[in-house]
Amino acid sequence: MSADQIYRALVALGAEPVLDPELWPQGPQDEDRRRLLGVLLAKVELEITAAMRLGHDQDETEVLLGWTGQVGPDSDPSANVLVNRLQRTGVQLMGLDEEETPPGRAASSMAVVVAADTIGAHLHFQAGDVEGVRRALGRAEGSACKCYGVVTAVS
Repeated sequence: MSADQIYRALVALGAEPVLDPELWPQGPQDEDRRRLLGVLLAKVELEITAAMRLGHDQDETEVLLGWTGQVGPDSDPSANVLVNRLQRTGVQLMGLDEEETPPGRAASSMAVVVAADTIGAHLHFQAGDVEGVRRALGRAEGSACKCYGVVTAVS
């Protein structure tokens, strides 16, 4: 999917970012693709959140059925999406300034990173990448230690 296609999808959804014509005289470029995907992801997640009703498991099931129908229930792309989603969640929980992040959010961030790295280790294992397994488990261990440190510092 090109940057232009993503931008057109955002226009159709009424969520297109304003592009300065001096900076983008030709419209969105390939180097804008990831940022535009982030905007599209935000729009979709906000739409899903707005459509969900608290306490209605059927809403979540319907969204999950749509997602699984597109990606597959237990495919490598599905696992990669989960790892990427967890990594983004961990970064979003931590915020931009680690020093200013409340302890509960920091510990939650580290716990999410542990989950992402553990799944990543499994994917490396399936691919026969022993060094990748070691790196992923090392990151998971480091995050678990940070999480423990944050939790014990608060208590």
